[in-house]
Amino acid sequence: MKPLSRALLMLALVLAAINLRPGITSLAPLIERIAQELALSRSLISLTTALPVLCMGLLAPLAPRLAVRFGLERVITFCLGLIGVALLARLGSHASVMLIGSAVAMGAGIAVAGPLLSGFIKRHFHDQVGRVVAWYSLSMTIGGAAGAVLTPPVTQLLGDQWHFGLAFWAVPAFLALLLWLRMPNRAESASEAGQGGLPWGESRAWLITGFFALQAGLFYALTTWLVARYHEAGLSLLHSNSLFSLFMLVGLPSAFVLPWLAQRFDNRYQLLLVCGLISSVCLGMICFQPTLLPEVWASLLGLGLSGSFALSLVLPLYEAHTPLSVSRWTAMMLFAGYGMASFAPILAGFGRDLAGSYQAPFMVITGLALVMCVLAWVLGLKRR
Repeated sequence: MKPLSRALLMLALVLAAINLRPGITSLAPLIERIAQELALSRSLISLTTALPVLCMGLLAPLAPRLAVRFGLERVITFCLGLIGVALLARLGSHASVMLIGSAVAMGAGIAVAGPLLSGFIKRHFHDQVGRVVAWYSLSMTIGGAAGAVLTPPVTQLLGDQWHFGLAFWAVPAFLALLLWLRMPNRAESASEAGQGGLPWGESRAWLITGFFALQAGLFYALTTWLVARYHEAGLSLLHSNSLFSLFMLVGLPSAFVLPWLAQRFDNRYQLLLVCGLISSVCLGMICFQPTLLPEVWASLLGLGLSGSFALSLVLPLYEAHTPLSVSRWTAMMLFAGYGMASFAPILAGFGRDLAGSYQAPFMVITGLALVMCVLAWVLGLKRR
């Protein structure tokens, strides 16, 4: 098979990235309705978000090993197929076992694809990492925003059947799969394959992982409970959903611009700190004054958290120098980071069940954002 053009490689990367979030974010606008119809507690329904995130952590270390054995491109292709099948299975999600089981299968596909897509960038776009990661993170953010914003109208179009609205997101996954089936598969060199496991002994790897864990935990806790927090504070369900959509959509420019700025001006750690501070202020307002200028704080929160996520994706690409070593750094970041982050939506839901309101868990979430600022500052002090 002849080499593919860079434009086609970029299109494949974008389509794959778009499918890494909708399966999770599509649940947010429907989660209270699903919990009521299936008679599930907030703690249990939060597993639909928490379990994919946990899988994204626990299974990430498999990614480099699978790439060595089967080839990086072939494994990504399989993962897209798995994501598509898991989302299609949500047609039967009126059974809570099917709903939660599809979340696990989808998380497994995302878990392995994520680190390998970073290696894919390093392999094919090593000379323009900042620009390509900007498109990569933008595509992920677009996918997440689309899942949150489009699921309610799609559900209405499909007869107001929420399981149809959730299963709809199998369509873009299968479209991406069709293109990835054309990707030439390249085996890893013997020397690169034998470089070792994950960088557990690297202190910087732990700092990066800690930052990633915090921003991911914040994002998935908000993805699960932000609509519920606004609605509890007295805003209508329509207004609450519109604020969540605003939170997702406003993050698009920062997801694209910040990785480019980080490479152009070599200021990624300063940008991380600014994003952390913005997120902390906004979360504090949502916690204590959720009805005061809610559009302002939802917008700024989208900028801060999307920027934090986009910048954290860049960090392993500057720490490692080969596609497989980048995949290993990313795998560690996702393994430990998502493993810790997966508890955030569960604990927030459990806190809501115990306290009887969302204010208490949102106070803890605000504190975690402040810790994220501290880690960003330490990373800047100890930059490599």
